Amino acid sequence: MRELLNEFDAGLALSDPDPVRRAQIQMKTPLPKRFYSTVSVGPTDGAHAVLLDGKAAKTPARATLALPTAASAALVAAEFEAQIETVDPTTMPVMRLANTAIDGVAAQADAVLEDILRFASSDLLCYRADGPEGLVQRQNEAWDPVLEWAQSALGARMNLAEGIVFVEQPRESIGALALHLRRRAEPFRLAALHLVTSLTGSALLALALEAEALSAEQAWAAAHVDEDWQIEHWGQDAEAVARRNARKRDFLAAAALLASFTPEAP
Repeated sequence: MRELLNEFDAGLALSDPDPVRRAQIQMKTPLPKRFYSTVSVGPTDGAHAVLLDGKAAKTPARATLALPTAASAALVAAEFEAQIETVDPTTMPVMRLANTAIDGVAAQADAVLEDILRFASSDLLCYRADGPEGLVQRQNEAWDPVLEWAQSALGARMNLAEGIVFVEQPRESIGALALHLRRRAEPFRLAALHLVTSLTGSALLALALEAEALSAEQAWAAAHVDEDWQIEHWGQDAEAVARRNARKRDFLAAAALLASFTPEAP
């Protein structure tokens, strides 16, 4: 399933799981010139289509690029509007995520849901360092509130372990997470949740983000407690910085898409 989603992501045969590598591949391929003058959003069959010069934009599979809310469609329209002389999909993460939802997730919702649950069964937040003390404290501060939220809001109590030794999660907890996901199994929501889960290594962070129990910045920081600790002590190279920036761009796009589904969104 992850391979399928990677294939649909970017909407081209140029896709790669690594966002930096994907950008490198894209750079070697001539980008199409911007072929439209105006970008707008219009109603279509109960959804909101992105319109280029008044005509509905299409996904790679030639489906109408239509999103469930005006706010979510506006995110994609803004990405099209931001293109200047050429159209560069690597700078359009919400559009790529919408393509994934329409062309891939809509027909594979159960498989995507199961993949998110597989992450939950070995969730990042459940594996704690046994030292040094500073890192242990940071993990506790960033991760414990999310685990407490999962237990109180979702009924999912998670077992913890030190190190990388696998710890089995209670069947009831995984069942509670599955029930919660099935109640929100719309393709666009699942696509965004799956991307956040994949980028952070944590289904719990993805669900907490969607529920607004965490802000996007809080969720991103929580997912990188270990990495940030290593950076503070050992530094990082330019390639690692570029890779992280690209991943964060995709993460923030998914977070924005999730936020656009809230009832107060226009």
